[in-house]
Amino acid sequence: MKRVSIFGATGSVGLSTLDLVRRDRDAYRVVALTANSDVDSLAAQARETGAQVAVIGQERLYGALKDALAGSGIEAAAGEQALVEAAGLDADWTMAAIVGCAGLKPTMAALKAGGAVALANKESLVSAGGLMMQAATASGATLLPVDSEHNAIFQCLASCGLQDVARIILTASGGPFRTRSRAEMADITPAQAVAHPNWSMGAKISVDSATMMNKGLELIEAAHLFPIGLERIEILVHPQSVIHSMVEYRDRSTLAQLGSPDMRIPIAHALAWPERIATPCQPLDLVRIGRLDFEAPDEQRFPALRLARAAAAEGGAAPAILNAANEVAVAAFLAGHIGFLDIAMIVEDVLQRYRAPPPASIDDVLAADAQARAQAGEVMERLTA
Repeated sequence: MKRVSIFGATGSVGLSTLDLVRRDRDAYRVVALTANSDVDSLAAQARETGAQVAVIGQERLYGALKDALAGSGIEAAAGEQALVEAAGLDADWTMAAIVGCAGLKPTMAALKAGGAVALANKESLVSAGGLMMQAATASGATLLPVDSEHNAIFQCLASCGLQDVARIILTASGGPFRTRSRAEMADITPAQAVAHPNWSMGAKISVDSATMMNKGLELIEAAHLFPIGLERIEILVHPQSVIHSMVEYRDRSTLAQLGSPDMRIPIAHALAWPERIATPCQPLDLVRIGRLDFEAPDEQRFPALRLARAAAAEGGAAPAILNAANEVAVAAFLAGHIGFLDIAMIVEDVLQRYRAPPPASIDDVLAADAQARAQAGEVMERLTA
């Protein structure tokens, strides 16, 4: 029986993970479940799975969670330190799916504990990739990528080492505005931006897909997970989202991983690794799909790609600054305070104005993150004045 913890259990990745777990209850023992603020859903999940502990991120909600779990025998906890402590519990496999920099410390704690960590939290590798990879090496933890693109690369590398790789090709759907001009994107609404053509995702990730910042963040992740050199990691727009990524080897053979756009597929791969389990996902019907299209990304219409590659090349704190400014700008866009095109503009402004020393600890990363958020707030004040 595999002991599993799910951080971010009430989000889309967490729900997909639980869907797989409940399909074979005899195979898994749930250790810890966490959520940011959804007490009712977290308590229901904990009761259903018989979790050892349930942690709510917002400390003020501790009483509500404790009441919701009364009589169940499940331990209730709340706050940042409780999340870190839960990540250090004896789990064989941990899903790290807390959105944003709130997931940094729990993910680091899980890596230091030395088990298998399924990584769905982009910010961990984007903001603190060097530190995370060092922690995994030191503890012997197995880092399993869950993003469909990185999981695809991981699968394509199953029988070969990086020394044989010529290129890694990250595929991108292009988002809902792939064919629109810059002028046409000026009046995009939050409702339009979260309507992804292929994937069902949370609002923040959907907006990142629409700006293509999501692919830029994935580029930074890939550079840490598969260190072949940034110049050999490319992005290719593939609107059908059937090929999730490709690896070209030095003999010019190219391996691609294909599948339906359902996050349960890469999650299942990580959950069962190094074996395989059945999923309820739709089989791939290439006859129905009929065609696979590809095009080069347009960094003029989608400048987030250029900004992310520049931050990755600079290294140090630049990726953390990029990510923090983007999070602030996306939140402001979703709240209706700024326009769609303002997102990348704000990120670029912050990257130009703010520098921080290379982080030596998670606290250093969080300090750079906080300052970048403050800088982004100042840029927005000027923008909306």
